[in-house]
Amino acid sequence: MATQFASQSASVSPTADELDRALRDASPAEVVAAALKAVGREKLALLSSFGTESATLLKVVADVDPAIPVIFLDTGWLFEETLAYRDTLVAMLGLKDVRSVKPPEETLLQKDPDRDLWFSDPDACCRIRKVEPLARALKPFDAWLNGRKRFQGNARTDIPVVEDDGVRLKFNPFANVSREELEAIFVRAKLPRHPLAASGFRSVGCMPCTSRTAEGEDERAGRWRGRAKTECGIHTMKIS
Repeated sequence: MATQFASQSASVSPTADELDRALRDASPAEVVAAALKAVGREKLALLSSFGTESATLLKVVADVDPAIPVIFLDTGWLFEETLAYRDTLVAMLGLKDVRSVKPPEETLLQKDPDRDLWFSDPDACCRIRKVEPLARALKPFDAWLNGRKRFQGNARTDIPVVEDDGVRLKFNPFANVSREELEAIFVRAKLPRHPLAASGFRSVGCMPCTSRTAEGEDERAGRWRGRAKTECGIHTMKIS
C-alpha cells in the first residue's frame, strides 16, 4: 500500500482520506515512511509519552529515520520512572531530535499556583499542561504521528490510520495493531519495559491521575479513575 502511495505525483498533496484508503492495511513502518514522504522530515513530528507501550512506535520510527523530531510533553507531574525511561529509550534507539516541552512557568503560577488543579478541574489541568504546550510545539509541523490503537477502546475504537485534525495530517501507525503484535515488537527488538509496568501500571500518564489497572479492566482504566474523563484532550480538542 505504501509503495502504491509513494508512486503518486509529488506535485499533488494527498488528502487525509486518500492517505487513509491507501494505508488502511499498511504496516506501521509503511505508515511512518508514507508520512515522511508526504511532508518531509522537517514538517513531521512524533508525539510520544514514553509510556508503557511507547517503545514499540519509537522503535518503528527510529528504524525508518531516527532524526524524525519527537515531542515529549513534560507536564511537571510525570513519574520519575517515566523521565528515566525516556532517557533509556533515547540512548538505546539513537533518537536524534527529542524535544521535551514544558508548560510556561507563568501559566502555572497564574492558573495552578497551588498545584491542585488536577483534582478540582482535571480538564483545565490537562489543557494548560498538555494541550496548549503541544499546540505550540506543533506549529512548525504539517503532520504528526501518535501511538493510539483501536484496541485501547473508548474514543479510540474507530480511529483511522490517517485523519485531518483540522490543521495538519495526523497519522496513527498503530491504529489496527493488536496487543499480540505489540508484544512481538517488544520481544523481537528486546525493548526495555517501562519501570512501572511490572507494578500493574498498564497505561502511565501524570502521577496524580494514574493508578494501577486490575486484571480484566480496560487498558486505560487506571487513567482518571472514578471520573468520566478518558482522554487528556490532545486527541479530542482541535490542536491549532
